[in-house]
Amino acid sequence: MKKIRALVVDDESVVREGIATILSLQPDMEVVGEACDGIQATQLAQKTMPDVILLDLVMPKLDGLATIPKLKEILPDSRILVLTSFAESDRVYQAIKAGALGYLLKDATRVQLLQAIRDVANGQASIPPGIALKVIHEINHPSHLMYTADPLTPRELETLRLIAKGLSNQEIAEELFVHERTVAKYVSSVLEKLQLANRTQAALYAVREGLTQPRG
Repeated sequence: MKKIRALVVDDESVVREGIATILSLQPDMEVVGEACDGIQATQLAQKTMPDVILLDLVMPKLDGLATIPKLKEILPDSRILVLTSFAESDRVYQAIKAGALGYLLKDATRVQLLQAIRDVANGQASIPPGIALKVIHEINHPSHLMYTADPLTPRELETLRLIAKGLSNQEIAEELFVHERTVAKYVSSVLEKLQLANRTQAALYAVREGLTQPRG
């Protein structure tokens, strides 16, 4: 079994060590490092090459929002799960816009935390519905973007709808009866056409546009 390599970043040692302990007890996870601020996080990320980075937002020296783009520059393929006490829609939006794939509050249960890590590791957006609803209106991408000179194709629209349901590329491929590589092309095209940064933004955009409703 390939283990999910996780880097835990939080300035509170009790929180950081507690999360690390929970993860270390999972057969499919491995803690490759712990960092207390954004500067240390970028240094450790470069050394340990984690699959998932659990990142606090409020930290000394370099906070979470400033750290996300630096981590994405160092490790473009790494998946960032923000773990914070703040549920304000502007913070969530800023984190997602910067490149985070998931957003979880620190009062989440152990089961929720582990599921979020696994989802993010698989490339799936992980954001609680309550927080998602708060941030939908923060997404500043007008509806007419879908109907510009280069609109989404029916397949791309279907892909976007399935992204919003939380499906991975493999699951979307099974739904559409195409190869996973084809789905990856659809996803890239959707993000490019709608000027979105990642799957989380795409999922929230789809909810905002009503694309998650059953087709009639």
